[in-house]
Amino acid sequence: MTSHDRPAAALSGATDLITAAGVDHVRLVYDYLDAGDADSCASLMHEYVVLELPGMPPVHGRAEVVRAHLCHGAARARHEIDHLVAADRSVVAEGRRVVPGSHHPCTRFVDVFRIADDGMVSECTRYYHTAP
Repeated sequence: MTSHDRPAAALSGATDLITAAGVDHVRLVYDYLDAGDADSCASLMHEYVVLELPGMPPVHGRAEVVRAHLCHGAARARHEIDHLVAADRSVVAEGRRVVPGSHHPCTRFVDVFRIADDGMVSECTRYYHTAP
């Protein structure tokens, strides 16, 4: 069981069904990214999804967003999610990007997702923690 397979206990307050579906989709996005399963990951994205990663211009469209996610960083990584918070068709995930077998420490991140009316991921903006 990975950290993002836990029940939705991190959800605060009442959530609508679209937001709840979005939480499930966000959890699956990480599972599919970690497995390198581009097709399954793309199936959770809105046709006009937008991804913003640090140091890169925004990426548009399912195929390009999945490709950018999979190619971002030097090596395949595992996403360990510590917290998910969801409300008003937004999902915020806080966790660590861990490269197995690496001597480099993990990279802490926060992803802010917007969920479309159909429950698909429509936007994701990633922020990395940097030491002061």
